[in-house]
Amino acid sequence: MKTKNIFLLFIIAVASVACIIAGCNKNFLDVPAQGQQTKEEVSKDPNAASNLVLGAYNALYFGGFGSTTVGLEMNLTVDIASDDADKGSSPSDQQETAGKMDNFTVDANVAYLNNLWNGHYTAIARTNQALSVLNTATFDETIKNRLIGETRFLRGYFYFNLVRLFGGVPLILRAPTIADQNNDEFVVKKSVDSVYAAIIADLQFAVDHLPLRGGPGATEGRVNKGTAEAYLAKVYLYKKDYQKAYDLTKDIMNSGKFSLVPYPYYAAVWREKPDHGVGGNNNSESMFEVQAAKNNACDAISKLYSNGQGPRAGGSGGWENKFPTFTYTGDLGFGLNTPSADLANAYEANDTRKTATIIFVQPTGGTNAGTVLFDGFRIPTKDSVQNDRYNYKAYHSPVAETVACNGPTDKDDKPKNIRLMRFADVLLIYAEAAVQTGKTADAQVALDSIRHRAGLASVPATINNIWKERRVELAMECDRFFDVVRQGRGVQVFGPLGFTANKNEVFPIPQNQIDLSGGKLKQNQGYN
Repeated sequence: MKTKNIFLLFIIAVASVACIIAGCNKNFLDVPAQGQQTKEEVSKDPNAASNLVLGAYNALYFGGFGSTTVGLEMNLTVDIASDDADKGSSPSDQQETAGKMDNFTVDANVAYLNNLWNGHYTAIARTNQALSVLNTATFDETIKNRLIGETRFLRGYFYFNLVRLFGGVPLILRAPTIADQNNDEFVVKKSVDSVYAAIIADLQFAVDHLPLRGGPGATEGRVNKGTAEAYLAKVYLYKKDYQKAYDLTKDIMNSGKFSLVPYPYYAAVWREKPDHGVGGNNNSESMFEVQAAKNNACDAISKLYSNGQGPRAGGSGGWENKFPTFTYTGDLGFGLNTPSADLANAYEANDTRKTATIIFVQPTGGTNAGTVLFDGFRIPTKDSVQNDRYNYKAYHSPVAETVACNGPTDKDDKPKNIRLMRFADVLLIYAEAAVQTGKTADAQVALDSIRHRAGLASVPATINNIWKERRVELAMECDRFFDVVRQGRGVQVFGPLGFTANKNEVFPIPQNQIDLSGGKLKQNQGYN
């Protein structure tokens, strides 16, 4: 069984690099395929090498109900496991998957976990294959190191997801060969500390060699020095190395390359196009986001991301929205990953983030016309809608934004950019690190900037207040579960939902992966 797993990894790695070099997937910056090229040819051609790196970025498109990195199933795992969200949809829909996340009865056979594992390790195989070429590159050293920095950033990012999801995991830092068929290195878990050490090394290389946003060599949509510093700071926050987290976030702030989308336009952060000149894709506070695009192959989108979380029909009434050029008949999606009542109640009065994060379905009766979204799309009242709340941050308009691959009524294939890191997170990391290192005044300034952007008054910069702010600022962005666990508050916060100490801090290793390893890959504590 172990040999089967190693061979599978090898096939994935070889297939990945062959597909990347041949241009099998349309990359998110719409660079045309370069044709068949050998490793030696790519190592001499910076343009071909750049496209090779884009093949690793393309792993961010993995999604839908299949191999996943940052798509729908990540939300259905970590948002729903937290107190931010419930499974949603109809009672029976995804009950054996998202339903088990919702009440901490998750087991090793839940499909989401195997899809996340496969997606991340396929992505890591792409980065390792790209590095095997880039490390032998003979073109300009600055360009070479920039491309290596981007690739190592991506590998570090994928491992940061894995270590938070599963704890210790196999650490694969090179492309396997046929000789590795019986090498336990590729199937045996490494310690959490070892995985974090590799992440830090990758991210630090990226910090040292990537350009500033907008600087020479930088390309919008690809990672830059600020991106790498932000994730390295977050890693150090998890490691409780607060001084390093403080120093890195301060450097980002001092660079002047990022800023908050101003009050009262928090909602514009998630729009494709700016509102009043602010927000939109790759806006001033965006530090890392999936660059979705409409193309003929429909492979440069965040598959099912918007549809999976969109308002779902239910009850007695039908849906119809008439627009000047077309009529939209039917609901907006599956209705999964719905914001919880607990999250809705966590917002203070007049917090502009509340209605920018949550679509509230209006009750039936009276003269209520339903809920009208920013683009004029009307969601009916509760008699025609399955759930009470939906994720506004995942919404992609069929009216006001780039239409899906097959036209405005195609719900499944919407080109929604997923925001993965924002400057707001950097400010909150800075505030927390500042408090932990005795710099309360610095923490206060950062916390005030977040709250004032939300239309709220100042509160003291205490750890508890910063943690509360993290929840409402970053709600529905796959942060809350990981945050509470690294704060050591799993039982306190998630206990009423079924969280058990020394078990639910991580998810079970997929049983399929244990079987493929011939039992070499060991299950996490507390799971059968």
